Amino acid sequence: MTSSPTLLQSHACFGGTVAYYRHASQTCRSEMGFAVFIPPQAAAGPVPVLYYLSGLTCTEDNFTVKAGAQRYAAEHGLMLVAPDTSPRKTGIPGEDDDWDLGSGAGFYVDATAEPWSQHYQMYSYVVQELPELIAEQFSIRRDRQGIFGHSMGGHGALVCGLRHPERYRSISALAPIAAPMRCPWGQKVFSHYLGDDPSTWAAYDASELVATMASDRPILIDQGTADPFLEQQQLLPEVFEQACRQAGQPLTLRMQEGYDHGYFFIATFMDDHIRHHAVALCID
Repeated sequence: MTSSPTLLQSHACFGGTVAYYRHASQTCRSEMGFAVFIPPQAAAGPVPVLYYLSGLTCTEDNFTVKAGAQRYAAEHGLMLVAPDTSPRKTGIPGEDDDWDLGSGAGFYVDATAEPWSQHYQMYSYVVQELPELIAEQFSIRRDRQGIFGHSMGGHGALVCGLRHPERYRSISALAPIAAPMRCPWGQKVFSHYLGDDPSTWAAYDASELVATMASDRPILIDQGTADPFLEQQQLLPEVFEQACRQAGQPLTLRMQEGYDHGYFFIATFMDDHIRHHAVALCID
């Protein structure tokens, strides 16, 4: 059993509650934070749960405050869980030096290279420890879980969802880093967290994973055409699209004209993403 989380604050929201927690993570060997939206339907019994993974530099607060997701989650009776994006204040030298490595940049991998391996175990935290804690502390349906995310978190959602079809019944992403082995962000963090052998990186690259882990469950991706990281070849949705086509993985990739990478883009299409998950999680 994991340690009980400490409630930091709570707020009434769309008939439910937004709450922020911290707990001692055994997996990351550090304090970790997460936010939860408990929909009003949870008062009557267990509800499906949808995990959201945020992008670089974010905490559990960005999505919770900016995405406007609670209204739609309340309509469909979905619990939302948003973890922080990395361990923090671990004492690792240089963990706060770069915005795209270390604090706020856990990349949802289990680091194997020193010094990161002692704390940066975000993959196991997201797919094992955090869901167990949520199941122990909140009224959820363990058989109805979905996952989505943005940018670095979109990468994490695709990887976690593809690798664990038995856990996640639905997957979506907004402007995900869809082929990290081929982009500067992914190459930088993978070499630090996983070492210099690229053959060990494929387990955390959705465009590589889908070749052997495709399913019949549809994936939804939205990508803004005015996203500066698209032009910089950091996101590479076309690589994932081609990999899905070859593997027979159902994918809806929507290129949204004029939208950039930020939370105005995310909030615009949040209703669609919540509905995508509700179809899989709320209908028997």
